[in-house]
Amino acid sequence: MARKVLRFILQLLFKLLTHTEVIGLENVPEKGACILAVNHMSRLDPPLVYILIKREDLTGLAADKYKKYPLFRWIINTANGIWINREQADFRALREARQHLANGGMLGIAPEGTRSRVGSLLKAKTGAAYLASKANVSILPAAISGTEDAVQKILHLRRPHIRVEFGKPFSLSLINRQDREAALQRNTDEIMCRIAAMLPPKYRGVYSNHDRLKELLRSDLKPAQLV
Repeated sequence: MARKVLRFILQLLFKLLTHTEVIGLENVPEKGACILAVNHMSRLDPPLVYILIKREDLTGLAADKYKKYPLFRWIINTANGIWINREQADFRALREARQHLANGGMLGIAPEGTRSRVGSLLKAKTGAAYLASKANVSILPAAISGTEDAVQKILHLRRPHIRVEFGKPFSLSLINRQDREAALQRNTDEIMCRIAAMLPPKYRGVYSNHDRLKELLRSDLKPAQLV
């Protein structure tokens, strides 16, 4: 019941305060274990994704620093978020995340590990690729643009234009012990370049000149069609 109330409130707020364009929602799997990998520029990003994806088994990792804020704590707990300490290797959170995937759920992760304050992609950590490998699940890439200054616009009584695009789920290359670190980095770059390919150029950040991104952009297929 609480989740329904939360979803209703958030949907109403986004409808009233923003103009949100959504592309590729049909690419979101209706069921089955999957990691949702999304870029992160604003505190609006997680609740926006939450209302767009209707799956009741959607959850995500949330930095435990937000526990001290009653509103954020209520939202994340109501959405069954998994608290994680980003200052250290939080094995409890990783075990909980793996169990959620093992149960067939969808897990949202921002591979960058933190909110970008420069309005473009940061170099990602390898956590999402590691979890995908351990749980043997596919990645659903999602790209959000327009949220970096959305709060300021709302406060000035302007409706920001937000764009969310979901790509098709894809599987990462297998990781073996011989080149584990290199493989994790390669898979991480694959995730981020898939996200970058769906973003306008100014948002691509550190991946702007990545060879894999150039390859994706040269493809005859649109980024959302790549599998």
